[in-house]
Amino acid sequence: MTNDGQPIPVIIDCDTGVDDALALLFAVRHPGLDLRAVTCVAGNTDVDGVVRNTLTVLEQAGAPDIPVARGAALPLIEPARSARHVHGEDGMGDIGLPAPTRAPADVDAVTLLRREILASPRPVTLIPTAPLTNIALLLRTHPEVTRNIERIVFMGGAVACGNATPVAEFNVWHDPEAAAILLTAGVPITMYGLDVFQRVVVPGADVRRLRASAEPGARLAGELLSHRPATPDVGADSEAGGIGDAGAVCAVVDPAGITTRLLPVEVSLAPGPTRGQTIVDRRPRPGESEIHVGDRERHLVDVALDVDVDRFVKLYLTAVERA
Repeated sequence: MTNDGQPIPVIIDCDTGVDDALALLFAVRHPGLDLRAVTCVAGNTDVDGVVRNTLTVLEQAGAPDIPVARGAALPLIEPARSARHVHGEDGMGDIGLPAPTRAPADVDAVTLLRREILASPRPVTLIPTAPLTNIALLLRTHPEVTRNIERIVFMGGAVACGNATPVAEFNVWHDPEAAAILLTAGVPITMYGLDVFQRVVVPGADVRRLRASAEPGARLAGELLSHRPATPDVGADSEAGGIGDAGAVCAVVDPAGITTRLLPVEVSLAPGPTRGQTIVDRRPRPGESEIHVGDRERHLVDVALDVDVDRFVKLYLTAVERA
């Protein structure tokens, strides 16, 4: 909730995607959020598949008629490179979801973003859980929107280890130039990266309960979680499932659930093995490079370094099981 007790106005930009779907389910069911729009971008699957998946999830969740818009089909420079090997051929774990009966908005994603941000009576929190192409296009085309953006909380990047490459996380790696533009937005930014993303795991007993639910939205959450097995370092519970992108939405509702530090961040844009890396400077003092060469322009970001796992699991389950 905002300080005056009103729900936080949010817009999710996604590439739905199993864990983007988990994020949408949470966002439409948590009473502290006012989901004003959803915009779609190519990433986990092609952009038309993302639109289809997003509309289906909103229907299954019993969401009101939230506008959904199709966005960029390609990154700014790179070719599109999907993650179907993780999310299935349909991007949703191939669990056989029905086609949506809803239709997308008759405007493109950038137009919808601008319209909803400027029309909001309170500043909007943007939650990108996907490659940042739409957000970069918005910032470059309509920079005036930043006057009504409270914060950007994005799922992307990593301090330590990547997943698309040894050092680069998928969303940033998919469109590094767009991520670099995001950092120039001039509004507060929180990076919910792989360092916390991989740790929030719903225990197998809870996943089974969700899958057995008679309520469609809760049951869908269980099916999606069962498609996101926990990483090996979180224990031997083979039925546990990570909430992934949904953790970034949890961090908007409950920012005290993550530990952040305001740190300089830049994106590696050079060709080669570091392309797409989020370089997070955690040094306590300048090094020889700054002393001899001078400071580069780098942007300060609230970087999530730790997460209260039990707190976010409880928060997530309480919201998605609301009838």
